[in-house]
Amino acid sequence: MNGRPNVEESYGVELVRKAIHLCSLSIPVVYSFISRSTALAILVPLTLLVGLADIARFLHPSIGRVYHSYLGWLLRAHERNGDRRRLNGATYVLLSATLCVLLFPKLIVITAFSILIVSDTLAALIGRKFGRRQFFKKSLEGTAAFFLSAVVVVLLTPKVEYHIMEYVIGIVSAFVGAIVEALSIAIDDNLSIPLSIGAVMWLLYTILIPHIPVTGLDTLF
Repeated sequence: MNGRPNVEESYGVELVRKAIHLCSLSIPVVYSFISRSTALAILVPLTLLVGLADIARFLHPSIGRVYHSYLGWLLRAHERNGDRRRLNGATYVLLSATLCVLLFPKLIVITAFSILIVSDTLAALIGRKFGRRQFFKKSLEGTAAFFLSAVVVVLLTPKVEYHIMEYVIGIVSAFVGAIVEALSIAIDDNLSIPLSIGAVMWLLYTILIPHIPVTGLDTLF
């Protein structure tokens, strides 16, 4: 979530949020070494558990009071609003991971989800601290941080054959992710960023280098 200029909220709380967000980098790292079925066996029940707890805080006042007494300080204003009933970021991250594993080849999931965790974190911190110029609904500085860090992620994540076009596809997809993040569409960006990156990557693999078998990989190492 790329911070906009003049948003009044504790930067210290944002640092804590993003430190927790970075822990989600364990998802693509672990997925690199395990099968799709094993990943889903872990992610599906975990997503249901966290999601049901998130929903329960709106439906049962007593659960909501306990939930907010311990975790309320980490929630954003729209996540605390009982009238709007928006799920929190952790629920969306787990839902996003589950959908990505279900929909995309492993290599694409690793890249798209790593970009979400690393680049969204840097976009928020840079945008909140240094954002001065508006870019769509976010700051230009935050969006630049997203894209540049996403390029680094693309350079470091595994490839099938390490063909030059695999890097081009990753960078183009990272740019799309940066624009999606800056547009701040109605869908939570923990969903919209990896899903848009994953869809673009798979499409470009299919069109530009169909001879490279991006599907069918079980473990990458």
